[in-house]
Amino acid sequence: MARADALYCGATCRKRASRARIAAEQQRVASEQVARVPAELRAKARWVRYSSRKVPLRTDGRFASVDDPSSWSDFPTAVRATAGEGVGFVLTAGDGIVVVDLDHAVEGGRMLPWAQAIVDRLPATYMERGRSGAGLHLWFRGAVPHGRRIRRGELAVEVYSDRRYMIVGDRVPGTPLELAELPDAAGLIASL
Repeated sequence: MARADALYCGATCRKRASRARIAAEQQRVASEQVARVPAELRAKARWVRYSSRKVPLRTDGRFASVDDPSSWSDFPTAVRATAGEGVGFVLTAGDGIVVVDLDHAVEGGRMLPWAQAIVDRLPATYMERGRSGAGLHLWFRGAVPHGRRIRRGELAVEVYSDRRYMIVGDRVPGTPLELAELPDAAGLIASL
């Protein structure tokens, strides 16, 4: 009976082949992300990779920081890199990008009523599922003076525009591939 690793010269070759398959799969997934990320975000050099623990990484696998632009890269470089598990976008003050993060907003593949009510009040915009599949990220053009967290009962909303990075790439089907204007982010926060 032939051994399963008979195709390889030894354990080292088998490991190399396995790593090559994993890297090829990461590249395939990353290239699919390109079509799912708005051009407005792709155009900014605010990209990092992330680890399995959601720690931001440079494209070479060293730690990145949301405070250190030298640790970020452009989108094509981040997508081609194989460090970590995927790409993330760094939010910075004055950049004009706001993310409304709805935690635990999806259950059984359906948006929970409190989350649907918030989404319905906002302009249609680029929206992604969080890495867990239970959260939603709504991306806007706008400004908020400080990040905010609001937790009341089921409601779990965070609003960010600075010193944060967001994992990117799992677009909610049927949502726009553009960022809408959010002229009154402060009003939105106050009304929650």
